[in-house]
Amino acid sequence: MTASVDPVRLTQDLIRIPSITPADEGAMDLVQAQLARLGFACRRMPFEGIENLYARRGTEGPNLCFAGHTDVVSTGPLEAWRHPPFEAAIEDGVLYGRGAADMKGCIAAWIAAVDGVLAKGDPGGSLSLLITGDEEGRAIHGTKAVVQALMDEGEVIDACVVGEPSSARELGDTIKIGRRGSLNAWITVKGRQGHVAYPERAANPAPVLARLLAELDAHVLDEGYPEFPPSNLEITTIDIANPAMNVIPDTATGRLNIRFNPAHTGESLMAWIRERVEAAQGDSGCGVGVEFLHSGDAFLTEEGPFVLAVQDAVEAVTGRRPEPSTSGGTSDARFITRMAPVLELGLVGQTIHQIDERVPVQEIIDLTRVYERVIEGYFARAG
Repeated sequence: MTASVDPVRLTQDLIRIPSITPADEGAMDLVQAQLARLGFACRRMPFEGIENLYARRGTEGPNLCFAGHTDVVSTGPLEAWRHPPFEAAIEDGVLYGRGAADMKGCIAAWIAAVDGVLAKGDPGGSLSLLITGDEEGRAIHGTKAVVQALMDEGEVIDACVVGEPSSARELGDTIKIGRRGSLNAWITVKGRQGHVAYPERAANPAPVLARLLAELDAHVLDEGYPEFPPSNLEITTIDIANPAMNVIPDTATGRLNIRFNPAHTGESLMAWIRERVEAAQGDSGCGVGVEFLHSGDAFLTEEGPFVLAVQDAVEAVTGRRPEPSTSGGTSDARFITRMAPVLELGLVGQTIHQIDERVPVQEIIDLTRVYERVIEGYFARAG
């Protein structure tokens, strides 16, 4: 078998498919076709209109998985782009396009790496890919749903590389070995509308909300956790929508987000907020309610053979030994950690979600070499 997948060309082909969440537009078909040609058994696992793919080659353990997403964020104003965002133009050795770094280039690099490994023979176990179309959206019907379905079936994944753009400034300078958890809360205070001159006839929700948000914001959640920064609570919206100057409003709403380390769980934080919400209602004459969206708890992959194999692979290709990190936002790794040790290794993330998202062509080629070494090193250590 001779390696034949060109990672740059495959990245271009993927970019040219405008798969803005939740649209797929054929991106998953392209990935599936490439994997089927390499001998993978491919399963489409759609949930609520979201296209997902789980593909596996081999039946014996260990099973090394790659996880990624074909969906991309919106482009912003098209006229602001140096090149059309779905043209996949290359200028001066740099590939421009939405999804170039986040993360169609990474998917293409992994497929090309698998192609290269298989050209040398049996890797010594199973290879799988979990690809979703819902990472940039609410992330409910993508990896989260697929992981649950695979666990229900008894599928075993022994380790997983997520192709998020983990590198900070140079390829391979950073790998993500953990992420903080994320919790969103929507607080609604219901009062009674009235004239500002007769406050005794009304119940003003604004000060109730203001005091509650101030109390939550002032609370120190923790001073940090080993390998993690302190947890932080940020108020993201305060809305009353009252155009009149002489009317006490009837409703005030606020939204907040907490990024938290392993000192907390989503459940513990929700219990704390509910307690403060109940106390805020008191005898104010207003009703106070809260709704939550818990995206996932914090996780940490301990250093061991898997992490060392990835670090060795990066160093062998780039000369840099990647720094383990837990910084940044959330990713689908928070769902996969339920099944297996997981880390993130991908392209440089400097331009993701921006106008003129781009990646040097050589970086995609080098990442392919890194991934090839990761696969070979992982199975060598496992053996």
